[in-house]
Amino acid sequence: MRDTIRTDGAPKAIGPYSQAVLVDGWLYCSGQIPLDPATGALVGEGDPEAQAARVLENLKAVVAAAGGSLKDAVKCTIYLKDMGSFARVNEVYARYFPADAPPARATVEVARLPRDVLVEIDLVARITQ
Repeated sequence: MRDTIRTDGAPKAIGPYSQAVLVDGWLYCSGQIPLDPATGALVGEGDPEAQAARVLENLKAVVAAAGGSLKDAVKCTIYLKDMGSFARVNEVYARYFPADAPPARATVEVARLPRDVLVEIDLVARITQ
């Protein structure tokens, strides 16, 4: 079974994609950038910690809309505009996942992200109910 996940707790998709798709208990979340879901405004311009926190709150809302929590995350990919902000983003990221069982992860520096943000994160979770 394939379900499209939508929530007002995260920014609406700004292109031809879904916030997330749930297939046989596997949730594939599209990359989130630091947009306020209520206003669509960019959060934390120039501040990688503030942007990472907003991104993770957006992902948290998407996962919750599918019936899960961030504890269900099995894989994340972090895209950074500047790898120099890795430690700062990592500190925020660590607050959102269980210390004893964080998801697998890759972090990459990219040339450019949508709306020239500093951070984007996508996520895969296993939702069991």
